[in-house]
Amino acid sequence: MIIEALKGGLLALQDYVVYHILTCLIPAFLLAGGMVAFVPKEAVLRYLGIATHRIVTYLSAAFASFFVAACSCTVIPVSAGVYFAGASVGAAFIILWVAPATNVLALTYTGAIIGWDMAVVRIISAFLMALVVGSVMTFAFRHEEMQRLAEVQAANEGTATDPTARVRWHDIVLLLLIVIDLLAPNYVIRTGPYWQKVVVWAVGMVIVALYAWRTKTAEEIRHWLGETWWFVRIILPLLLVGVFIVGVIGALLPQSLVERLVGGNSLRASFIATLVGAISYFATMTEAPFVHKLMQLGMGKGPAL
Repeated sequence: MIIEALKGGLLALQDYVVYHILTCLIPAFLLAGGMVAFVPKEAVLRYLGIATHRIVTYLSAAFASFFVAACSCTVIPVSAGVYFAGASVGAAFIILWVAPATNVLALTYTGAIIGWDMAVVRIISAFLMALVVGSVMTFAFRHEEMQRLAEVQAANEGTATDPTARVRWHDIVLLLLIVIDLLAPNYVIRTGPYWQKVVVWAVGMVIVALYAWRTKTAEEIRHWLGETWWFVRIILPLLLVGVFIVGVIGALLPQSLVERLVGGNSLRASFIATLVGAISYFATMTEAPFVHKLMQLGMGKGPAL
């Protein structure tokens, strides 16, 4: 039993390292690091700030969450930092809620492992829940928000700010090139051996590297790679451990039990999956291989989502 469990974990880890590190994680980490390095904080807070219209704030927070590569624990200091920097409580809670589900790393891995249809549905459901969460938190803390708004306005009087801070066009091009390199291997090579996807990825990486070399200073590149390395060292070890545990669970979990509890798309199966998900913790992206394994054992798409 123990040998089979360990074998299942090692096989899952081997599959993950061989088929997902190069074409999936490397560009995703570079994109996450690029968002931190090249997008000015003033440009973000202009749309998330407490003085901004509520609808603009909610939509901006939901969209920004796509680039906040954090799991349900590491997103807490991110959300808190945004809140104390002047963002509204609604925007902070939207990031807290949406980022673990729809960040670029989680979505990329969800699409690669479970399917892009599930990734799209995940985006839609997370954004709809974000509007609900933002509205509820704004209403619940409306008096505190009015007090904070007065404090922010008083603090900004006589303070020099840069209202024109925005993302430079060559930064946007660089980030778009990384996104293309992230998506191209799975879209250009839908069938065929994996090495063909590696070739597509490598061509994209060369283009990204050449463009960065032509448009960035050495200091900017070091800053970008430093932010990227922060994501790698925080997320990757947890991810590898999580994938191993998923393989162990898949080897031990009886298929009949999964089919009986969460098989199909019934209300009962979805309710049980919701309860299990509410008390479970997953580092970002480890939920995708875990759910994929359960789907292989008979879980329906509704409970999986």
